[in-house]
Amino acid sequence: MSSSTARALANLALVKYFGKRDVTLNLPAAGSLSLTLEPLSTTTAVTFDTSLEWDCIQLDGEDAPTGFAERVIRFLDLVRTTVDTQCFARVTTQNSFPTAAGLASSAAGFAALAVAATTALGQQLTPRQLSVLARQGSGSACRSISGGISVWQAGKRADGEDSFATAIAGPDWWDLRVVIGITDAGPKSIGSTAAMEQTRRTSPFYGQWIETVNRDLVAAGEAVKSKRFEQLGAIAEHNALAMHAAALAARPAIVLWNGATVEALKRIQQLRADGIPAYFTCDAGPQPKALCLPADEDDVALTLADVPGVQSTIRCRIGGAPTLV
Repeated sequence: MSSSTARALANLALVKYFGKRDVTLNLPAAGSLSLTLEPLSTTTAVTFDTSLEWDCIQLDGEDAPTGFAERVIRFLDLVRTTVDTQCFARVTTQNSFPTAAGLASSAAGFAALAVAATTALGQQLTPRQLSVLARQGSGSACRSISGGISVWQAGKRADGEDSFATAIAGPDWWDLRVVIGITDAGPKSIGSTAAMEQTRRTSPFYGQWIETVNRDLVAAGEAVKSKRFEQLGAIAEHNALAMHAAALAARPAIVLWNGATVEALKRIQQLRADGIPAYFTCDAGPQPKALCLPADEDDVALTLADVPGVQSTIRCRIGGAPTLV
């Protein structure tokens, strides 16, 4: 037997990943920029055991759902081919936050799995190699590999070897905060990949959306390097709304928000009108997130908690790359 356990963090894209040029390899149509979120973590233990007759996958203390288990097994097959082994594995994954609810649990999960599985098999991959590998399990997982404030390059190669994430700033570069409102802890009504593909195929705004991402990525990177908070916040809010506008225009429409999500957006905009700089963003799910500075975190959290339909709030800071446990 050979075992390893790794902990990785979810991430929040301020410039969104929503569109693929290759579905199989999870190659994005445009780049993206994200914050790694502490304490939203996934801890994954992998044991390769010659006595096993098949892969055994557990999620949050129970046998994993079929769809999730199949994704993990496909990823294990990918890892096994690199070391020429047929040994099956036992995988146990525990999330510290709701799974498949629009909080990037798959990003944290496949980042942790990539680190744990390769380490258990004695591989010593570079951060770039790990990023490319994790991306093939879940696209945004490549950003959780690099940690901090990361940029995922779209790349141009058909094999995806130039599509990986790198940190443009470490966790200590800029003390930013994210407050998340949980409006629905259950699974999303539509998976991210399906939503992306439906939007790509049917939304008249998809082309303009990709052009928006390319512009926003450059501007957001400059805002991070110069620590211009209002510029970064404005880009993040506009980018999120543009993504959801493209999804809403798909046929049939992809409605990822609920009433509490919309009310949270309005409350955050009102905070700005009242002099508190906070900016709204939301991934492919119903959970509103507010980007703010440390001095305003309490006010933002109280505002989100007061929104009807917000069940709880989670406060996050910028975290780092995966670690071995």
